[in-house]
Amino acid sequence: MSRTRIVATIGPASCTPQILKNMAAAGMGIARLNGSHGSLDWHQKTIALLRETLPEIPILLDIPGRKIRTGQLSNEPLFKAGDIIILTTDPNYRGEQKVVINNSQLHKDLNAGDIIFADDGTLKFTVTAIEATDISCRAETSGQLKSRKGINVPYVQLRGKPVTDRDGEMIKFAKENGVDFVGISFVESASHVEEIRAIVGWSWPRIVSKIENRGGLQNMEEVIRATDAIMIDRGDLAVETSLEHVAIFQKRILRCARMHAKPVIVATEMLHTMINNPQPTKAEVTDITNAVLDGASATMLSGETAVGAYPSIAISTMRTISAAAESLVQETMQSDLASSSSVPQAMSGAINLLCRNLPITKIIAITVSGFAARTISAETPSQPILAVSNDKMAARSFNLLAGVKGVYVDIPFSKHTTEHIVECLTELWRRHEINHDDFLLVTAVAYPRSGNRMNLIQTHAVADLIETLNWK
Repeated sequence: MSRTRIVATIGPASCTPQILKNMAAAGMGIARLNGSHGSLDWHQKTIALLRETLPEIPILLDIPGRKIRTGQLSNEPLFKAGDIIILTTDPNYRGEQKVVINNSQLHKDLNAGDIIFADDGTLKFTVTAIEATDISCRAETSGQLKSRKGINVPYVQLRGKPVTDRDGEMIKFAKENGVDFVGISFVESASHVEEIRAIVGWSWPRIVSKIENRGGLQNMEEVIRATDAIMIDRGDLAVETSLEHVAIFQKRILRCARMHAKPVIVATEMLHTMINNPQPTKAEVTDITNAVLDGASATMLSGETAVGAYPSIAISTMRTISAAAESLVQETMQSDLASSSSVPQAMSGAINLLCRNLPITKIIAITVSGFAARTISAETPSQPILAVSNDKMAARSFNLLAGVKGVYVDIPFSKHTTEHIVECLTELWRRHEINHDDFLLVTAVAYPRSGNRMNLIQTHAVADLIETLNWK
């Protein structure tokens, strides 16, 4: 099992049962839906298709948030450098005379001379005039402005609340349809995360906060503490900050997240050339390798699997590259988690040491919330981790963690005995998740008290368990 998870975006090129099965076989660990594209009806049908076809695969729904985009255009204008393009917040245009954008207040926030970027920074415009709802722009590059493309105004303070009404609707939709994770755009503070969590209701879906602008970078530690997972959206990050610093910012975010044992998804253009070609570039191979070496829990494919010609090949290519990088991680990577005298930190260090000095083949974390699995995963052991929970959605969500497979069991977890530990191991044997030759390290909570999570470690030879417990 590859430690580094692959998040694959589902789109027109990949939303059939057979292609989804091929993608899972190739190594897809999380299915992503981009809420900026497609109707809610399409997303609902695709979620149902995923649940029917791949019930164990967790689903991430990226919600648009404050992301500015062009509208659905019947005419996608071509232009040359020096041409004037009119953007408008008036929704009654479709690209023939003016290009509509989805932020109804943007014309109030801009002034002549401001810079606008589009399509992940590949297009650049200078505002020449503002007239009512129209924003006249001079094109600084030649190109084509297409439907549903991102718009960035990196040096302008935008008005409006961080959590939009549309966010609330999308989160409600995610909850009603059993989505495992929601991705939140342009997160800049812990309070932003907590507003989202208040809507979620402190249960499911889990929150993936996207760090992609200056505010997110300035407050990244508080954001990382408050959220469940992080996504580094390098497309917006490059435009909102500076292209030459993106790799440096990525390393800083990964290091900070690992200090807090929070999983990180690295996204944007990781295998961009594979949208149209069956082979990656050397630069793309190096990019994925460095993300894995720096501690990414997951790497993400967007257009490669949503609209690309080779979705399964792109996934298998990413998996092969990640596996090669992981072999070096096991040789050289040392944990840089902050030293702590807490029970969980001490236990995770002890587990890491045992795994390096004993012939452990699998780590079993019996956990309701996933705290133990997350903490052990952050230590990057070479052994696969089976995270066992009696919460179905929690078990599915564990598949985001590096090297972790979530396993759901319908077993009550006792607060007064440890009998459920044996029951969980028995169930893993029945499902062939463990076998006769395995030597297990098991961690769980025995007789829980506050701050005493993950306070039990056991080692078992499965062959001995078979004989002692009379497993058949």
